Amino acid sequence: MSSWSIAQANLTSVGVLTFIFGFLAARIKSDVRVPDAIYAFLSIYLLFGIGLKGGHSLKTSSVSELATPALTTIACGILIPLLAFLTLKLIKVLNDVDRGSIAAHYGSTSLVTFSAGLLFLESNNVFVEGYAPALLTLLEIPGLIVGIFLASRSLTTKVRWSSTLKEVLLGKTVLLLAGGLAIGLITSNEGYMKVSPFFVDLLNGLLVLFLLHLGYLAGSNFSEIRKVGAPLAAFGIFFPLLSGLIGVTAGSLIGMSVGGATMLGILAASASYIAAPAAVSVALPTASPTLALMSSIGITFPFNLILGIPIYYKIAQLFN
Repeated sequence: MSSWSIAQANLTSVGVLTFIFGFLAARIKSDVRVPDAIYAFLSIYLLFGIGLKGGHSLKTSSVSELATPALTTIACGILIPLLAFLTLKLIKVLNDVDRGSIAAHYGSTSLVTFSAGLLFLESNNVFVEGYAPALLTLLEIPGLIVGIFLASRSLTTKVRWSSTLKEVLLGKTVLLLAGGLAIGLITSNEGYMKVSPFFVDLLNGLLVLFLLHLGYLAGSNFSEIRKVGAPLAAFGIFFPLLSGLIGVTAGSLIGMSVGGATMLGILAASASYIAAPAAVSVALPTASPTLALMSSIGITFPFNLILGIPIYYKIAQLFN
């Protein structure tokens, strides 16, 4: 498949078009947003559904097969926020607390970007290792801890690590993903098949509704997005390309398939806007919530959704 065909397939996918539709609807002041209660339901559904599906797939994966990808993912989770923090030093107007906050967001992961990547690869009949959702869960944690640690070095008051780690490990994102993985792994095939029509068959459709909400959110906050400034906007586009390249390269070097290396690249390039804001607000109450959140959801997420995913896939093809 040519680079243009890959890009065209992604640009004309239902998910990307729905995100753009939501963005445009917000710009013309049309209230098509998903109600808050439905948004909360969709986030729980996607987290648990992805975990459940991944846990069931783990039944065919051995511990030895998972060990190297898991360690590689954790290494990426440590390296990427460190690189983000160092890169952000080029933006002189940022203080170390905000640099650490943004690094924590970019060291963590985006479930919706991951889901959109899976949808893209499945639509193009590209194989992805069944343990990919486990890597999503693993990458969620170290990036938050490293980013917060880097920021904490400049604080006069100590970070409340007990509260921070509780938010990181027991927050909705990690707990629902880990719980879904465990249940999918433990339950019988018969038990899984009984709930798969709801948690698996409907997942892509409900993901589209989530993308509608995120498009509307990006459109509604466009004025705030512009306030992050050109240097941070550039970071929101070019840093994911660097971290995505790191993820794809690492996946390819350890022998993952084209689809698996692509997914590791997508995970590495994504930025959190669910788990990270909650953890950072506990650990770094003086950090600006707007800078990190608008950069991750307003710039990096649309870039990855529209252009990044096919780029990481093409890079993975070149490496294999």
